[in-house]
Formats: sequence, structure tokens, C-alpha cells
Amino acid sequence: MKSEIKKISLVLLTASLFACNNTNNSNTDATTNSDAAQTETAAAENQGEWIELFDGKTLNGWHGFNKTGTVTNWTIEDGALVCLGVAKDASGGDIITDKQFDNFELVWDWKVDKGSNSGVMYHVVEDSKYKAPYETGPEYQIIDDIGFPEKLEDWQQAGADYAMHVANDKKKLKPVGEWNSSKIIFNNGHVEHWLNGEKIVEFQAWTDEWNKEKAEGKWKDYPDYGSAKTGGIALQDHGNKAYFKNIKIKEL
Repeated sequence: MKSEIKKISLVLLTASLFACNNTNNSNTDATTNSDAAQTETAAAENQGEWIELFDGKTLNGWHGFNKTGTVTNWTIEDGALVCLGVAKDASGGDIITDKQFDNFELVWDWKVDKGSNSGVMYHVVEDSKYKAPYETGPEYQIIDDIGFPEKLEDWQQAGADYAMHVANDKKKLKPVGEWNSSKIIFNNGHVEHWLNGEKIVEFQAWTDEWNKEKAEGKWKDYPDYGSAKTGGIALQDHGNKAYFKNIKIKEL
């Protein structure tokens, strides 16, 4: 009888241990699955985060186009990145981000003095064979439409895809001295320009139509214009004072 009781007790003990082991395994699996899910969630959240390109205090993250050393023709005033307008023409004073980008959403605020001219370029390639960012990088035009001392064509006016695509009738430009808010979206060749909350330019790069416009216009002598699919963000010194702040980018 005692032998039978011992056998039954042994069976029950074995079953209990097996059940506990399964429970522990289940808990381990659940913990592992939970950790994996959290890791995937964190990775997803990190994608598409806004990156500050200007900290409001320094030129960290920027350098002179095709240059090394200290930038002297740009400064910081009241939390804004300011072009002093030292360059004598449209080359020589531009600055560019240390980091390169392909698909992105770029936002910034800007204003200009009376008669000023500047611009924001993207997919800019640095190489000794290029004298300025505009030889490779498409430009969101920044300019005083009203007070500029020369007659401007539509493709030269603020918000245009410079020398390629003009702004539509939704464009509302703030007066000189007031801050404008702009945005460029570039996603696999689909491009949008926004100004003060309105989409004012939209086009598809690298199509037959785009290539025709490039070949017949200002860029016919610049074979590498707009061809790069990745590159730096550049701010132009066109010999005039211009102000930039709240410069942020989100990779798409």
C-alpha cells in the first residue's frame, strides 16, 4: 500500500514540475516577445523624427561649400542664422549641411531685407569641379519680389523651383521684414514647395518633361543639375542679407 502511495506521489510531483517548467517557458517566451515588440515600436518611432539642422546658437552641422575652416560670412542674430551678404555674386559664400539626405521633408522660416536675394538648395554635391551649389542642387527661390532692383521673371520669384517651375496663384508672400514659413517635400522625385501653409509648386523630377525643361532652359550648360538623388542642404549667399530659423528636416 505504501509502495502504491509513493508511486502516486512521484507521479503527482513529476506532473507538478512539468507544469511549472511550462509556465516558466511561457513567461520567458512572453517576455521575449514583449521585448521584441518594444524594440520594433521604438525603431518605428525613430523613423521620420524631426532633425534640427540649426540649434539657434551656433553653425554646428554646417560648413562652407567646398571649404573647411571657420565660416565668417554667416552669423547668429536673435536665434536666427543670418547671411551677411558678403559674396560678390551667386557663388563663394554658400553654406551646406554636414549631413546628406535623399527623401525628406524640410521646413524653415525666413525673411529678407529690401532687395535681397537668396535660396535653399537640396541634393547638393560637393566637388572641386563645381563652383557653387546651384550647379547640382535644385533651388527654392528666396527673394524680395517687390523691391528687387531688377525685373524678375516668374521663375525667379520667391517660392519658385528656380528656373524650372513657377509658383501658382495660391502664393501669399509676407512683406519684407516679416517671417515666411516654407517647406520642401522630396519623395522619390515627387517635389512640393509650400509657402505660408499653401502648396505653390508641385512636379515630378527626372521625367521626359523635366529633362526637356532642363535641356532648353538655364540649366542646359549644367549637365549635373538636379541629377543627384542624395546630397546636402545649402543656403545661398547671393550678396544680400537673409535670415533663417527653425530649420528642421524629416527623412522619408
